[in-house]
Amino acid sequence: MKALLLSLLIVSATTSFAQTPTVPTAPASGTVAAPASNPTPIVTPAAPAVSDPFGKTPTDTTPTSFTAPGGPTMIQAPGTQPQPAATTSEAEPIARGNGKITGTLIDSTSNKPVEFATIALLNTATNKPIDGTTADAKGQFTIGKLAPGKYRLQYSFIGYKDKRSALITVDRGSAINVGSVKLSADVRTLNEVNVVGQAAMIEEKVDRLVYNADKDIAAKGGDAGDILRKVPMLSVDLDGNVSLRGSANVTVLINNKPSTIVASSVADALKQIPADMIKTVEVITSPSAKYDAEGSAGIINIVTKKTTLQGATLDVNGGGGNRGSNLGLNGNYRTGKMGFSLSGFGRAEYNVKGAFANDQTTRNYDAATNTYSASTRTIQTAQTQRQNLFGNYQLGWDYDIDKRTSLTASIRYGARNGINNQNNLLTQTTSPLSYFPTISDRNVKTTDLSGTVDANLTYTKTFKPQKEFSILALFSRNNRTNNFVSDILGGTDFQTITSRIKNDNLSYNQESTLQIDYQTPIKTNQLIEFGVKGIFRKANSDYQYYLASGDTGDFVQDNTRPANTLFYNQNIAASYLSYTMTTKNKYTIKAGARYEYTMIDARFSNESTGTATDIPNYGTLVPSINVSKSLKGGKIIKLAYNRRIQRPGIQFLNPNVNSANPTNISKGNPLLSPEFTDNLEFSTSANIKGLYLNGSLFARRTNGEITAVRDVIQQPVGDPTNQVFQQVIQTTYQNVGHQDAYGINLFGNGTLFRKLQLGGGLDLYHVSLTNNNANPVYSASNSGLVIAGRIMSSLSLSNGWGFQLFGGGRGKQVQLQGYQSAMYFYSLGMRKEFNDKKASLGLAVENIFNHPFVQNSELSSPILSQNSQTSFYNAGVRLTFSYKLGKMSFDAPQKRKKSIDNDDVKGDGGGDNQQQAAPAAAPAGGGTRTGGGRPR
Repeated sequence: MKALLLSLLIVSATTSFAQTPTVPTAPASGTVAAPASNPTPIVTPAAPAVSDPFGKTPTDTTPTSFTAPGGPTMIQAPGTQPQPAATTSEAEPIARGNGKITGTLIDSTSNKPVEFATIALLNTATNKPIDGTTADAKGQFTIGKLAPGKYRLQYSFIGYKDKRSALITVDRGSAINVGSVKLSADVRTLNEVNVVGQAAMIEEKVDRLVYNADKDIAAKGGDAGDILRKVPMLSVDLDGNVSLRGSANVTVLINNKPSTIVASSVADALKQIPADMIKTVEVITSPSAKYDAEGSAGIINIVTKKTTLQGATLDVNGGGGNRGSNLGLNGNYRTGKMGFSLSGFGRAEYNVKGAFANDQTTRNYDAATNTYSASTRTIQTAQTQRQNLFGNYQLGWDYDIDKRTSLTASIRYGARNGINNQNNLLTQTTSPLSYFPTISDRNVKTTDLSGTVDANLTYTKTFKPQKEFSILALFSRNNRTNNFVSDILGGTDFQTITSRIKNDNLSYNQESTLQIDYQTPIKTNQLIEFGVKGIFRKANSDYQYYLASGDTGDFVQDNTRPANTLFYNQNIAASYLSYTMTTKNKYTIKAGARYEYTMIDARFSNESTGTATDIPNYGTLVPSINVSKSLKGGKIIKLAYNRRIQRPGIQFLNPNVNSANPTNISKGNPLLSPEFTDNLEFSTSANIKGLYLNGSLFARRTNGEITAVRDVIQQPVGDPTNQVFQQVIQTTYQNVGHQDAYGINLFGNGTLFRKLQLGGGLDLYHVSLTNNNANPVYSASNSGLVIAGRIMSSLSLSNGWGFQLFGGGRGKQVQLQGYQSAMYFYSLGMRKEFNDKKASLGLAVENIFNHPFVQNSELSSPILSQNSQTSFYNAGVRLTFSYKLGKMSFDAPQKRKKSIDNDDVKGDGGGDNQQQAAPAAAPAGGGTRTGGGRPR
């Protein structure tokens, strides 16, 4: 009760930290070190350590394989929670009493806690484990209910030498504290050790779910979207739009850092990250106050591969197939306290074909007479072809000033050149007064170019375990060119270009961040964290419209649609306070709050044509609380609540009128406000005889949701020299949405025979959407059940062969004004490793029976209805290779690296092209919908 009261006091007190820049961070994932060789016993009673009674371990007894205490078990990566070393159900029987042994495990080099290490209680006669536990996130452990007697403890964790304690005598009712036990890193060359078993494909940490992507065979040669499709609770549609538990309001971080390319387009960012470079994907559904308040549904953190190894290495990988090819280089050099990394990646997409058909009916509404006009019907068809070039280049540097102080820096450049062609976009319009349809035809070419620079610098000072100070700085800028040219076709055969229409839209999104963090322990079971952060954003959108006659005439500015520029500046000052407490009865309580104050300055270069923008500043208090309980047998239950905010990104704000498809136009709204979401989650997990199971219940309510609003307007269509006005659908965005969602997520995985991994999951949720529009003509609501799932198996053989099979999909998607039909994916991969795993060849096939895969969508309201059919030719085959050069040896584990998490902007989840030349309800048919992923 005291802990709960203190948690509530923190939530109410943190507002005093307002209007000062803040910073949340998450530790960077380190490289997995080799398993320990042979136990090197050291006495670790409550008093200072004494000499090892067993003497020095002989050097010639190094085992060639490693088996965790308690029998064969799954070897897990550092930072994840392994199984207890032994329980009474799987080891020798143990008499119970009221004694206990406690202690703390720390790294001998960095003096930081060793999280989730295994502690085995050994029978002194047989040296076999009779009980055990795991250390918590602070390295602390307790073994209770011990009968009087003599015992030894054995401490073990991957990357450290096993260590045994001296004899420990437990009397009736005694509480023995062995103090701080230092574990030494296991230093050796890679070819000296052979790890038996496999890391789990899916693991659960204290505050997140982790998918080990480096175990994915079939994804080689693909991009990050191919990986995310396999992660529990996530869904990635055919355009690359990502959603978490049915919500597209998710924040994507790369190595715990934001990037303006993510804020601009999540799908584009995913295509720039090669699957081969991804180590893990972390899903955080209930972020603490330390994280930015943005990302209504949660946070996805993509962790790329890195190394803390001494020496020089160079990895070369590539591949080619019927729809794309790739080539990547990744080099690392580390000597002493300094390390460098340099990577380059290029990927080409070609022969990406598609098609769409659209049938829509519109009518006007007269509010004065409360009557509707007669209907106009429009039918459209087109063939599409897309090609893209992606590049990703990064230089990293880190330096350990001393054993407690470090500097890290990196600079990254990402590029994307995309061309999307829609050939023979044929439009047939039948109006109430016409006997025959009006026919128009055009070819549309959309050019989407993007370049992103990310640079960051981090200083970290560790005073003692859990006591740390850090300063972090980040600069990110994305420049984008998003233009289209429409060739209007005429003549009897629709082959002659009679005129041309062009829209140029140049934009940039810039972000600078400074944050300061400090954390310190209180006693042995409590932790206080607080910090400040400042984010300074600049967004700019410059748009112009042009006309030209014939196929060779010069473009001149379209005076009916004047050019303009939006300048949008957003500054955020934030602070947070977080408190963590672990009780003796294995409760962990983490409570806190975050206050963010947002200042906005928005204006147009020409206010006479652009709407005056007077957007008020606002402050937001965001509380969070997480309570977990560890039960017997490795079971964990959790209960969490948090409040989140989602600010609109540039793709929702951009006022440029996109009329690549003249019957379905769209534009952003620079006057949008943020949306707010309350999340509640209950979850439990357990390991049953090697099978990991996890289940969670969740509920989510979003108010002021940024919602697509559709209207019917009169718009000139066809040859601009001989314009004809007709009814078209216009899409924009307003803060009128309300969404309720609740559901269940189930997933599990396990290993059979140490070689075969099986995993799968099921997501079932109910969603209710409404736009709260007072006008019944525009009012819309919808609700229904959505089901999604995935299943995967992976087989690793001792001769270097590996095989993987994956299948997944999502049922009918509920949207505000209609539905989208089901989608599914499947893939098969195989790999052969050579030369002591330094080289490999792989073959992957995906969706090979899709010729094509057809997806339908529909929407309706009192003034419009639309049915669209989109065809995806996404069957693919690719051959991949990789080769590693250089010699490496394990160094001591690196200090935990801080990072910046600007995870607050609701950005575009859309795919390759934002110039929408397809119907609004069928984004894949003509580029992708602006803003992506939102309910219709």
